[in-house]
Amino acid sequence: MRTPEFWNPGSNGGAQASLLAPLAWSYGVAGQIRRSFVTSRRVGVPVICVGNVTAGGGGKTPTALALAKLMQDWGVAAHFLTRGYGGTARGPMRVDPKRHNARTVGDEPLLLARRAPTWLSRNRPAGARAAVADGAEAIIMDDGLQNPSLVKDVSLIVVDGGFGFGNERLIPAGPLREPVSRGLARADAFVLVGPDEVGVVARLKNSPAPLLRAELTPAMRALKLRGRAVVAFAGIARPVKFFSTLEMIGCDIIRRIAFADHRRFTPDEVMTLVEYAGAHGAIAVTTEKDWVRLPEEAKPMVQSVGVTLEWQDPDAVHKLLKPALASAERSDG
Repeated sequence: MRTPEFWNPGSNGGAQASLLAPLAWSYGVAGQIRRSFVTSRRVGVPVICVGNVTAGGGGKTPTALALAKLMQDWGVAAHFLTRGYGGTARGPMRVDPKRHNARTVGDEPLLLARRAPTWLSRNRPAGARAAVADGAEAIIMDDGLQNPSLVKDVSLIVVDGGFGFGNERLIPAGPLREPVSRGLARADAFVLVGPDEVGVVARLKNSPAPLLRAELTPAMRALKLRGRAVVAFAGIARPVKFFSTLEMIGCDIIRRIAFADHRRFTPDEVMTLVEYAGAHGAIAVTTEKDWVRLPEEAKPMVQSVGVTLEWQDPDAVHKLLKPALASAERSDG
């Protein structure tokens, strides 16, 4: 689905959110009940959880990738653990980008698997045990803040500086997976991605958890698009972020098309975009997440635009993670 306008920060949701309030209340109660019946387990290695309290669009996957790079630099064999949203596989299974596609495993696992071993598992403890058996010295959970089945040694809450916590209502009246206060209470640190445009820092001022700042920057390959005319399309939670990245690069965006999050593109609709771009002397571009969901025959005709997360203070990240990696319990609880 596309992110509804009434989910945006600064809005109370209006009549639509009020009508959906009973469903939101039910969603919150169901989540509490589900978590109360689950026993958290350890798997013998540190678990670093990258999550958020909103539905999509926060920058979790770039944050997870950036953490993996740091751990690799420290000589730690980190494996990713993901649910594989949007795919049909249940796992546990190790994702292989050469054999698997987005329809089977989802888009994020394919991106993660380019950087480090990636395990897809609806049952998180089973996936974590498979990763440990395969040599993982640490596990990075891409999403999973609301999943209590594993003990997290460090929980990072990623917050988009341009969206914050939206209208601060629960799904479907707003974007929240759980009340903000409940999620913040479990945070060991916050990752603020991009400039604070909606008062996130003020919202977090009473939390003892440190604030880590980061920016999404275009990948080097994407900089070659500077000055080029492009037709931009994206099926992510906040397509405007992609369009802003293209503006940052210096692209001439002649058309912007926003699709629903995790859109499964058809060959015909991609060809229509490619032909439109060609007729206007432009090229079709999309996000890396969208590109892996394109039909195979369409991929050579569309250029993906990647981003990387850059830490404002890498030493602060080091200070947060190093003790957890060094002292986390090594027994299977």
